[in-house]
Amino acid sequence: MGFAELLEHVGSLGRFQIFQIISLVIAIIFVTPHSLLDNFTAAIPNHRCRLPLLDNATASLNITRGLGPDALLRVFIPLDKHQKPESCRRYLHPQWQLLELNASVPNASETDTEPCLDGWIYDRSDFTSTIVSEWDMVCDWQFLRPMAQSIFMAGIMIGALICGPVSDRFGRMLVLSCCYLHLAITGTCCAFVPNFSLYCCLRFLSALAVAGVMMNSGILMMEWTKTQAAATVMTINSLGFSFGMAFLSGVAYTIRDWGILQITLSVPFFFFFLSSWWLAESARWLIITGKIDRGLHALKKVAGMNGKKDARDTLTIEIVISTMQEELMVTKNKHSVLDLFRTPELCKRFCCMLPVWFCFGFTFFGVALDLQSLGSNIFLLQVLFGAIDIPNKMGAFFAMNHLGRRIAQAGSLILAGLCILANTLIPQELQILRTILAILGIGFLGSFYNTLVVYSSELIPTVLRMTAVGGVQMTARVGSILAPLVRLLGQFNPLLPLLIYGGVSVTTGLISLLLPETLNLPLPDTIQDVESR
Repeated sequence: MGFAELLEHVGSLGRFQIFQIISLVIAIIFVTPHSLLDNFTAAIPNHRCRLPLLDNATASLNITRGLGPDALLRVFIPLDKHQKPESCRRYLHPQWQLLELNASVPNASETDTEPCLDGWIYDRSDFTSTIVSEWDMVCDWQFLRPMAQSIFMAGIMIGALICGPVSDRFGRMLVLSCCYLHLAITGTCCAFVPNFSLYCCLRFLSALAVAGVMMNSGILMMEWTKTQAAATVMTINSLGFSFGMAFLSGVAYTIRDWGILQITLSVPFFFFFLSSWWLAESARWLIITGKIDRGLHALKKVAGMNGKKDARDTLTIEIVISTMQEELMVTKNKHSVLDLFRTPELCKRFCCMLPVWFCFGFTFFGVALDLQSLGSNIFLLQVLFGAIDIPNKMGAFFAMNHLGRRIAQAGSLILAGLCILANTLIPQELQILRTILAILGIGFLGSFYNTLVVYSSELIPTVLRMTAVGGVQMTARVGSILAPLVRLLGQFNPLLPLLIYGGVSVTTGLISLLLPETLNLPLPDTIQDVESR
C-alpha cells in the first residue's frame, strides 16, 4: 500500500490533519440540523376550527350572548376522547343546551358535525410559526408533512447518487466546496417561499448538497489519515452529527419561527464555502487518478504544515511514482459503477452493504423524525438523542478496535432493533419508559453509524470508494424516504411502525455478519487489493 508510506513521510496525523478535521466537523455540526429540521419547522401545533364568532374581533356581543371563549368553544366544537376540543371538526349547529348545568354531552356524529370550513386557529405558545400553521397542513392535509420529509430524503438520495461518481471523477474538495455554496443559497431562499410546492422544491435542492457535504467530509478525513487512526478520525466525524443534533435543539429553542430558523442554519455555509479553499484535495485520489503533479503539490503542502520540512524539500514525482508504481499500473483504466459487480469479493461486499445502509436510513429517520409521538418537550428529547449518541459512539470506537468492525456493527444494529421492538410491549401510559427505550435505540443506531462509516470505507478500494459510498448512501435514502410513510400505518395499528423498524434492524444486523473483518488491515487502493485478500 504505497500511499501509506508517502503519508507517513509527510505526516499522517499532524497539524494539517487536526485543522482539517476541526474545519470539516464544524461544518458537519451545522449540516446535521438540516436533516432533522422538520422536527421543529414542521412541528404540528395544537389546533382547532376557526370560529368567526369567537376569533373575529368584530363579533357581535348579541350573537355571542356575552359568553367567554371557553363557553363558546363548548357550544361550537365537540370534545375528543381526551375531553379536549376536536382538532378537525365543529358542530354543524351551535349546541347552546350544553351551557345548562345538567346538560349531557351529545354523541357527536358525522351528521351533526362538519369540517373546519373557515380554517384553523393554532396554539403559538411553543412555535410562533411552522410550515404546518403557515400552509394549514392538518386534518385532511396532514399527509403533506411526511410528504415534505420524504421529498427531502429523496433529494439526499439523488445527491448521493450524483456526488459519489462526480467526486471520484473531479475530486472531493471541488464537490465539497460547491455543495457548501449550493446549500447556503437554497437553504436561505427556502425561508422566503410563498407556497408549499416551492418550499419542497428548494428543500429537495438543499438535500442534494447535504448529501455531498456528508459524503465528502468523511472521505477526505479518511484518505488523509493513516489506517491505524481511521477509527479515531471517523468517530470524531460521527460525533459531529451527535453535537449537531443537540445544537439543533438549542437553536430551535431560541428561535421559534421556522423561517428565521431556516436562515440561521443556512447562512453559515457561505463562510464554509469561503474557508474550504485552504483545505487540500485528497492526494491519494489525485495520484491514483493520474494527477501526480497535483498530488505531489498537496503532499508538500501537508508536509510543510506538519513541520516535515525535509520531506517537503526532498519529495519528488519520481519518488511518488516509484512508491505507488503498482497502484498506478493497475489504475490506468477508467472505472465505473459496473466495476463494483465484476469481481466476486467486491461484489459480495457491495451487495451486503446495500441493505445495511438501507436499514440505517429507514430505522434512524423512522424514530428520529417523530419526536412529537414520544413526549411534549421535543427540545429536551432532541438534546437527549444527541447526548446518548456521544457515549454510545465512544463505546463503538472501543468495540471496533477490540472486537472488530464486523461484530461492533452487527451488535449495535441488533441491540437497536431489540430496543425498538421492546417498545411494542410497553403500554402507552408508561410514557417515560417508552421514551427511555427510544433514546437507547437511537443511541445504538449512533454506534451502528459510527462503525458503518469506518467499515464501509475500509471495504471499498480508493478508485471506487466514492462511487460505492454514493450507491450505498442512495439505498440509505430510499430507507429514509420510506420511513416517514411507514408511520402512516399507525392509523391501522399503532404497533405496526415499531414492529417494522425493529424487525428490519435485527434482520439486517444478522446479514451484516457476512462481511469480512478489516481491523488492522491497510486501506485498499485497487480492486486487486480487495480480491487478493
